[in-house]
Amino acid sequence: MPDDSSPRWSDLGRPPLDGAALQAALVRDSALWRTLEVVPEAGSTNADLIAAAGRDAPEGAVLVAEHQVAGRGRLDRVWTSPPRAGLTVSVLLRPDVPAARRGWLPLLTGVALAEAVGESTGVLASVKWPNDLLARDGRKLAGILAESSGRAVVVGTGLNVSTTAAELPDTGTSLADVTGGTVDRGPVLLAFLRALERRYLRWVEHLGDPVASGLATDYLRWSSTVGSDVRVHMPDGSILDGVAEAVDWDGRLVVRTPAGTVELASGDVQHVRTQ
Repeated sequence: MPDDSSPRWSDLGRPPLDGAALQAALVRDSALWRTLEVVPEAGSTNADLIAAAGRDAPEGAVLVAEHQVAGRGRLDRVWTSPPRAGLTVSVLLRPDVPAARRGWLPLLTGVALAEAVGESTGVLASVKWPNDLLARDGRKLAGILAESSGRAVVVGTGLNVSTTAAELPDTGTSLADVTGGTVDRGPVLLAFLRALERRYLRWVEHLGDPVASGLATDYLRWSSTVGSDVRVHMPDGSILDGVAEAVDWDGRLVVRTPAGTVELASGDVQHVRTQ
């Protein structure tokens, strides 16, 4: 009999991921992914892969943590999740595209995640510029953080899977909460990484061109930001009101305001709210 106090059996509603099986299923026919490692705990999966990039680790490494204890979001916001309640995954990429086009990587990741969530769970989500995945009611399902290290880019994703309302802020939700049932994290993870691979390779093939790769059109299809009235909170405390009209070639949000049109990079803003 297994030890009932062991982590594997301590929470049957949140079983651990089978790292060996996931690695075999992912890398077998992949042109991008080389390794998939699942660790019980990490400070930050992004930080760990950035360190690996500094040691010249090749493109295609995937790191998943069952529990992340020092996770960060955009602008160094704290991100936490109970053990095995979500998917905390980072990938190491070395895109051979003009540096300015790298602003599309978190947007590309959001589209891949929206596609994968829909295909694997039936949950219809949308992407909020620059780095969130939202449920239909506007609550947050996931966040994405891309960080550069030389020519490498590490993209981290945190997706709420079985997280309960009591474990989430009022603005958050999870796949289990939306579906009203149990969601197996393994198929969601594989669907996400495969969708990310397809989109990333096509984007790189077109040298990061969001139009020629089809990414710009697909992003607009999934976006809940473009076409909406927005209120943009700036780091200095000022507020910018306008209409989000487009995302430009470098992944910047184009906002039409009474004073004129502005292009905003993700690092230029504190928060974007749709009105």
